[in-house]
Amino acid sequence: MLRHADIQDRAVPGPAPTLTRATLLVLCACVLVAQAMVAAVNLLIPQLAASTLHPTPGQLLWTVDAYVIVFAALLIPAGALGDRYGRKGALMSGLGLFAAGGAVSALATTPAVLIAGRGLCGAGAALIMPATMSVLVHLSPPERRAQALATWTLTIGLGGLTGNIGGGLAGQYLTWRALFWAVVPLGGLLALIVARAVPRTPSRPDASVDPLGAALLAGALLAVVYGIIEGPGFGWGSVRVLSAFGAGAALLAAFTLYALRAAAPLLDPRIFRSPKLRAGTLGIGTGFFGLFALFYVNPQYLQYAKGFSPAMAGLAIIPVTTGLAVMPKLGARLAQRTGPRLPIGVGLAMVGAGLLLLSTVDKDTPYLVYAVYLLVMSAGAGLSAPSLTLTVVAELPAHQAGLGSGLNTAAREIGAALGVAVFGTVLASRFHGDPRDPAQVTPFTDAMGVALGTVGVVALLAAATVTMGYRERAAAS
Repeated sequence: MLRHADIQDRAVPGPAPTLTRATLLVLCACVLVAQAMVAAVNLLIPQLAASTLHPTPGQLLWTVDAYVIVFAALLIPAGALGDRYGRKGALMSGLGLFAAGGAVSALATTPAVLIAGRGLCGAGAALIMPATMSVLVHLSPPERRAQALATWTLTIGLGGLTGNIGGGLAGQYLTWRALFWAVVPLGGLLALIVARAVPRTPSRPDASVDPLGAALLAGALLAVVYGIIEGPGFGWGSVRVLSAFGAGAALLAAFTLYALRAAAPLLDPRIFRSPKLRAGTLGIGTGFFGLFALFYVNPQYLQYAKGFSPAMAGLAIIPVTTGLAVMPKLGARLAQRTGPRLPIGVGLAMVGAGLLLLSTVDKDTPYLVYAVYLLVMSAGAGLSAPSLTLTVVAELPAHQAGLGSGLNTAAREIGAALGVAVFGTVLASRFHGDPRDPAQVTPFTDAMGVALGTVGVVALLAAATVTMGYRERAAAS
């Protein structure tokens, strides 16, 4: 647990610290490791299913989703915690929890222990992600902030690539336990490097962590994400799923009423009066809505329809990383010249267009064509990401940078969960066979195309809404 006396970031006499290359690299390394574990487990599902743990299909789903649920539910409280007690301390604590979660997962003898370990890793990631972004914001001068955030966004894409490659290699040549064991020394090593390379940034001892507000908001997010994830399996009209959404709505309403009256709430709902903040949050969620729908189906399509090995399926995601690597800095430069509306509008439109192109593939589509479609989609996500990220951070006061980065990453994770849920629901409604059966490959790719097309249309509608939000702000200005 974070203790004020132990890890508060204290002001140090002398010149204010600035963002050095070493600091930037270690912060990005922390992001890369945390993000890689989101993608890696997807490629290990066949090996886990055949392991001595003998997990049920539902337990396999929770092995993947426990990380995302805990991650999303704790992001905003974790960001506020870093604002009060110190972002460097929050980052080091997060790395410690992440390593501990990896050890618990690697030692698991039952599915329940494995799921618990994944949840512990998610709690660590919830401290890591907002802390890294808020340190970047505090150390970067205004003229370099957009480029620093573009690098942070790029690292998220590289984390996805690293996770796919690592998961694919572990699935083909090692074991799932080896992947989780690798997290332990990585977390410990990064914590040691952070202690030496990352300077402390000013904290706010008077900032309210607001335990009641944090519990209400985390509970609301947990219930909603739980409903999203369980919807495809139990049915959107089932008692379990409707109860989860009802509980989420009730807790969110209670949080809103409480926050409007509290003297120092965790998250003041009035901040969403800003059209730009609303548009930026929706835009971030939209990009990850499309990306994670793709990440969910990509290994299945490449292995079942194209006959790729797990390792090759992991490497075949490289075009996505190329777009996320090249375009963020271009998007940041374009935003400096034209304002954020152009890169955001064009970028999100490319995400939707890429999904519609991907909806046309089948088992006979050459991989080169598939790779071009991946590149279109990822280039759009990379183009829009820096401006969207900066919007959410810039709309909050500087002393709430941790809260802003928590909101930013929460939008990503909720968008990701929604993307998987929408895709999975449409796919399950149209395909009831086994994609491993060669006779079922064509029905599978047909259903996959309908599901990707649905996600693409939703993404385009959301992109239009986001772009309108920026136009309204410009007109008001």
